[in-house]
Amino acid sequence: MKFSCDKKSLADAVGGVSKAVTPSSAVPVLQGILLHADGFSLELTGYDLEMAITTKVEANVKEPGDIVLPAKLLGDMLRSLDGEEVHVESEESLATTIKGGITEYDLMGMSAADFPELPSPGADRAFEIDAAELAAMIGTTIYAVSTDDKKPAQTGELFSITPGELKIVAIDGFRFALSQHPVQTDREIDIVVPAKTAAEIARLMGEEGKNITVDANNRYVVFSNGQYTVMSRLIEDSFLNYKDVVPEGHKTRVLVDVPAFEKSIERCSVIITERLKNPLRVTFDEGIQIRCQTVLGKVSDKIEAEIEGDKVEIGFNYRYLLDALRYSGCDKVVLELSGALSPVKVLPAEGDEFLFLVLPVRFKND
Repeated sequence: MKFSCDKKSLADAVGGVSKAVTPSSAVPVLQGILLHADGFSLELTGYDLEMAITTKVEANVKEPGDIVLPAKLLGDMLRSLDGEEVHVESEESLATTIKGGITEYDLMGMSAADFPELPSPGADRAFEIDAAELAAMIGTTIYAVSTDDKKPAQTGELFSITPGELKIVAIDGFRFALSQHPVQTDREIDIVVPAKTAAEIARLMGEEGKNITVDANNRYVVFSNGQYTVMSRLIEDSFLNYKDVVPEGHKTRVLVDVPAFEKSIERCSVIITERLKNPLRVTFDEGIQIRCQTVLGKVSDKIEAEIEGDKVEIGFNYRYLLDALRYSGCDKVVLELSGALSPVKVLPAEGDEFLFLVLPVRFKND
């Protein structure tokens, strides 16, 4: 195999597909990237047996061929090379030379025959969506994904696809996040996308002005934007029926300025530590009053808010409340409260693009 191409394009491609590489795998070939040179392009593939990322870059291929090169080492070498063009040559022995400017690296590759074959997903078109919009939906919800492997489905994001609409849902038992957006589709299917895959979709494909096509069945999902293709196994476990956890109606409605609420929470949380995890005591009455007490001291703070309905006092884990405010991306949000022990709904002041739930915390003296 022998080719040359733009160094930056190759380095960017290596960085992109490396997210599907397992650096610490006991199988050496899974620590590498498969390079396939043919015609006027070089195709790169990373695969960890769960998720595969492929992309192509333009290349001047003098001798077609395939080889697997260590992902991290290849990336480090490309970043270190001088010049704007890189030349790569591999012998039948798998000995490989990488040249750029006055710098030349020699390394041993691995046989492409040992690289695992990617499955044929056989997935049908589910929907197409603006890339930046999908990235925003994932970014708005992924904070609420669980890290508890005992509940596999909750370690991913539910993509609930119905005619005309996409909902993305994440839940970890303490927090709930839902984002929704209209899409053109006649499909009706629920799939659970691993959190790692969803995060990479947002990172790799979230470029404004592009579209992402999504193909799906009950086992695989494939995302493509013309530059990258990401194929992933789905989490084949039942996702919680999220509609059952969203309370209906409310007794108290609060319109609050997000930056002001965040700063108040941050001020009151300075006396909370990993060892002293006392909840914030938040009272919604004439404004929002926040109090907290630990052995380090006590604090009280108050901010203005527009409040309608019953007075209510609720305990919160301050981090969960902050997450909901920060990931809203809004200047103002609406809180809907149904009582001291009911989940609190966090909604946009205008529109319905997201819904967050934050579970309350019981006070020790309750």
